[in-house]
Amino acid sequence: MDKNALIVFQGKNIRRTWFNDEWWFSVVDVIGALTQTDRARKYWSDLKFKLIQEGFELSEKIGQLKLPSSDGKFYATDCANTKNIFRIIQSIPSQKAEPFKQWLAQVGYDRVEEIQNPELAQKRMKELYKAKGYSDDWIEKRVRGIAIRDELTDEWKKRGLTEEKEYAILTAEISKATFGMTPNEYKEFKGLEKENLRDHMNDLELIFTMLGEASTTKIARKKDAKWFLQNKEAAKEGGIVAGVARRELEQRSNEKVSSSENYLSEPEKRKKRQIEEKKKV
Repeated sequence: MDKNALIVFQGKNIRRTWFNDEWWFSVVDVIGALTQTDRARKYWSDLKFKLIQEGFELSEKIGQLKLPSSDGKFYATDCANTKNIFRIIQSIPSQKAEPFKQWLAQVGYDRVEEIQNPELAQKRMKELYKAKGYSDDWIEKRVRGIAIRDELTDEWKKRGLTEEKEYAILTAEISKATFGMTPNEYKEFKGLEKENLRDHMNDLELIFTMLGEASTTKIARKKDAKWFLQNKEAAKEGGIVAGVARRELEQRSNEKVSSSENYLSEPEKRKKRQIEEKKKV
C-alpha cells in the first residue's frame, strides 16, 4: 500500500488521495476511526440515507475515487474532501469527533505550509511520485509540466478567465491541436476513467504537452489576448506549434508519440525498464 496515500489517526489507517488540488479521504475509513465499528460500510450505508433526508447532496459531495485495498489493488471508494468530511462527522455521535477535526485541521495546515513554501510542496510531490513507482527523470518532467501549467492558468486569470469550464475548453483546444485528441478522448484512448491523464503519459507525451501549454502562454502574452475568444485562438495556435513538432518527430522517427499505454497495473519505472531491455535485444 502506498504510504503517501495513508495517514494514521489514533492507530487507525485513513486512506486519502490527491484530487482536484485537495485531499480526499475514504469515508468508510473515517467512520471506522470514529466509531470503532467493524461494519463501517454498513454504518456508511445507513448514514447515507440519513444525510439524504437532511438535504445533503451526496451525488455532488461524494466522489468515487480509486484507493488501494489490503490486497494491493485499487478499487473505487466513496471519498470526500475536508469540508464534506467535517459535515459527515457532525452526523456521527463519537467522543473522537473533536480530536478528529483537529487532526484534519493539521492535515490542512500541511497544505498551507506547501503554499507558503513551494519547494516543500515540490519535495513532497516528488516523494509521492517516487513511492508510486515513477522514475526520477519522469518525475522531473511531470513537476516541470505542473509549473508550466500553473504559469498558463495564472496568465488566463490575468486575462479575465476564472471559470474552470473555460480552462477545460481551452485545454481541450491545446490538446486537440497537439495530439489530435481532447483530454477526454485521450483518457479513453489510454483506458482511463477518473485517473489523472498526465500521470499516465510517457516522457514524450509530457514534453509535447508542456510545449503546447508553454507556446500558448507566450502567444497569449505576445497578442495580449483578452477574454475567452481571443485566448481560445491563442490556445489553438499554441497547440498547433506542438502538433507540428510532434508530427515532424513522428515522421523522422517512424514512431507515434501518443501511446495507449498507462500505468494502472504496472509502475512507470518498471515499464520503462522493460521497454529499454527490449530495445537492446
